[in-house]
Amino acid sequence: MGNFAANEGLSVFVILVWLGINAYLFVQFYMNFLTERWFYTRVLLGDALSWARAPAACLNFNCMLILLPVCRNLLSFLRGSIQCCSRTAARQLDRNITFHKLVAYMIAFHTGTLLTHLVCFTLPPKHSLHTPSENPTIVMFTTIAGLTGVVITLALILIITSSMEVIRRSYFEVFWYTHHLFIIFFIGLVFHGFGRIVRGQTATSLLENKPSQCADQFESWGKNGTFCPKPEFAGNPPMTWKWVVGPMILYVCERLVRFYRSQQKVVITKVVMHPSKTLELQMKRKGFRMEVGQYVFMQCPCVSQLEWHPFTLTSAPEEDHFSVHIRIVGDWTQGLYEACGGDKNETQEAWKLPKMAIDGPFGTASEDVFGYEVVMLVGAGIGVTPFASVLKSVWYKHIQENQNVFTKKIYFYWLCPETQAFEWFADLLQSLEGQMTEKGMVDFLSYNIYLTRWKETEAAHFRVHHEAENDPITGLKQKTLYGKPNWDNEFTTIGTKHPEKKVGVFLCGPTQLADVLEKQCLSHSEAGVKFIFNKENF
Repeated sequence: MGNFAANEGLSVFVILVWLGINAYLFVQFYMNFLTERWFYTRVLLGDALSWARAPAACLNFNCMLILLPVCRNLLSFLRGSIQCCSRTAARQLDRNITFHKLVAYMIAFHTGTLLTHLVCFTLPPKHSLHTPSENPTIVMFTTIAGLTGVVITLALILIITSSMEVIRRSYFEVFWYTHHLFIIFFIGLVFHGFGRIVRGQTATSLLENKPSQCADQFESWGKNGTFCPKPEFAGNPPMTWKWVVGPMILYVCERLVRFYRSQQKVVITKVVMHPSKTLELQMKRKGFRMEVGQYVFMQCPCVSQLEWHPFTLTSAPEEDHFSVHIRIVGDWTQGLYEACGGDKNETQEAWKLPKMAIDGPFGTASEDVFGYEVVMLVGAGIGVTPFASVLKSVWYKHIQENQNVFTKKIYFYWLCPETQAFEWFADLLQSLEGQMTEKGMVDFLSYNIYLTRWKETEAAHFRVHHEAENDPITGLKQKTLYGKPNWDNEFTTIGTKHPEKKVGVFLCGPTQLADVLEKQCLSHSEAGVKFIFNKENF
């Protein structure tokens, strides 16, 4: 229970508060449209009136939230501000994309409910009070409310469908460009209420024509001898802009900051072509400052004028440059690979290297590594990149005899499917291994490398090298392991060795592995140890 509270307590509280506000707004606005003012409108529209206006209020609230989790500079500022006060609160900001998705699902849900507007337009009249003068379809496409409603619904459908994981991974450009329909969505949302198409009885009219007394006498309204004049109606003033104008201004400021950063000159100082099509870029930019595990967004104008892609920094803050390692897996990365001369045998001259634009750096969960005395780092494939920065920085801190290093033990796990994936990072591990041996720090770093697509039987031909000093695959003293780790045994062992400690568990890898590690963190509490789960999420 203690591990669950430490890992998920604040997240559960935030989600419950968010759901509670949605429920409150729904009930409150549903009841608001059951009042006497809306009696005659309900006669025409029936229950659809309340069932449409209640989700509209929730839609306003969630559209206010949807932009905030993607304001990266704002989140980095908040993270740095609250980290000194509450590490748990800072960790919630690392789940910004998860919350962004949850809010998007809620917007889709309430938009679906709002389609009752369309039903109201197309269904035949329920009461003789209703004398439509225009075709509902014409009203839908000629009024502000109708036209903007169709536009924002279509935009939302395209945004959501293109955001599915299969689209993002296979056709990232489709996801990237379609996602920018949010601009049209917000413009349409703001103007949707200006038509004031949903109208209720005015306060003055209610004093003269009370529905409880006059509703049954509608045929004699306004005639001599009747005390019931014709009711007057007016629409509510537009409210949506009041909900979303603040976040929209913040997002515009965010984009201005990104644009300013993108104009700063970036110099590529070194290009390294690693095996298994992994490209390393070492760069410099005036005033660039970073922390371990942070990431940047990169744009290469000669490849695409609009696309920005996130990459984890693999350099340490102590180095005089910043670097990224990029696995070539798609059209954009392939274009960058060719622009940097990766497909050529001769050395690329410096003046022929492409221009780059950099936005960042931005904070991630890995920034908290040095806040734990005991740390587990788990990287899968190219997901090892943030830990390259961590391990380099640890080494620099120790050779500089930095007394502020709180971390006393690091357990490092690297899971790779094939042998080629080891090659670019193994050099760093070899260097660290040798230097820490010289410094008498062998016990500081324990690392385990797993070749996940191989089993012990398939690796039998390596047994002849098992007695060799170094591993035949990685060249390290630590032998490569085959298959997948037994995480239950690993967590039990670490928990037993470090009683009454908080162990920071950091992952950069797929969702399936995240689910496994998070469950392990929640279930293990040997000797009072608490495992705190952190996942890279950008």
